[in-house]
Amino acid sequence: MRRFLMSVLVLMFLAGLLVFGAVGWWLYEPLTLKPQPGNTVVDLEIEPGTPAQRVANTVAASGVAVEPTLLYAWFRLSGQARQIKAGSYEITPGTTPRSLLSMLVRGEESLKSVVFVEGWNFRQMRAALQKAEALKPDSMGLSTDAIMAQLGKPGVHPEGRFFPDTYTYAKGSSDIAVLKRAARAMDRRLEAAWALRDANTPLKTPDQALVLASIIEKETGKPTDRPEIGGVFVNRLRIGMLLQTDPTVIYGLGEQFDGNLRRRDLQTDTPYNTYTRGGLPPTPIAMPGKESLLAAVKPAPTKALYFVARGDGSSQFSSSLDEHNRAVNKYQRGQ
Repeated sequence: MRRFLMSVLVLMFLAGLLVFGAVGWWLYEPLTLKPQPGNTVVDLEIEPGTPAQRVANTVAASGVAVEPTLLYAWFRLSGQARQIKAGSYEITPGTTPRSLLSMLVRGEESLKSVVFVEGWNFRQMRAALQKAEALKPDSMGLSTDAIMAQLGKPGVHPEGRFFPDTYTYAKGSSDIAVLKRAARAMDRRLEAAWALRDANTPLKTPDQALVLASIIEKETGKPTDRPEIGGVFVNRLRIGMLLQTDPTVIYGLGEQFDGNLRRRDLQTDTPYNTYTRGGLPPTPIAMPGKESLLAAVKPAPTKALYFVARGDGSSQFSSSLDEHNRAVNKYQRGQ
């Protein structure tokens, strides 16, 4: 009898080892995926408050060849069933039951991104949002005023109010949420730059600094020239000289601009024509980056009042009109 009991115990022990080994093997075995046509990954959406058992069912229903009951048992045995986070996930080839649970517990969502480029205007930003992958187009069809109201900035002109950067988001996020982040980022950057302003700056408000920074952004071909370009415009503002900057004229023309700036355009008065109106234009004309913000509030000390493009991206600076005219003849007219 004792020998029989020993045999049973041995068999049970061996069976346990087999089960344990099978489970261990399964945990590290890549899951078989059945993605949608044209895709290599399985998209998984977990809603807030979804219990672990339903998560297991959702994984299987999304396109993973796995027994939900077995997957749920693993969730429970791991002790992490209640730590699974809601979100948008991508299950990629090579994912194992163990790495799947780790991803869900860590909340490692599938993130997409949209890039706002320095010097872009608001129209270009909206176009980028419309093209962004898996981003909910809540702003589509809304007027500019309606968008700014949703951002908590009613009546504020949108140009230049968003910081150029790469913004990541989870699938299904609202484009309004992305705009809010970009607007908050610009508020912080502008506040930080304004705190560093020169004591003798002619700029009176952070908004004026933002306007000037946007002009510097559009005028700069070589990044290292930004501080001196800022110095030129600050010098002009200080003595009441017209800014005479082409990018503001182009912005005032809007969609009428065909890529060729004509003499008549420089003579046609608009609120943004700095050839016909003194001081800064009424709003920014583009999104300035950090360096342009700093160049506006803390420009390089210079006596220059003029600059002209050399043709290689850099600028030639001059402190007198005669010197400037010679630079124009050399670099623009080849004389």
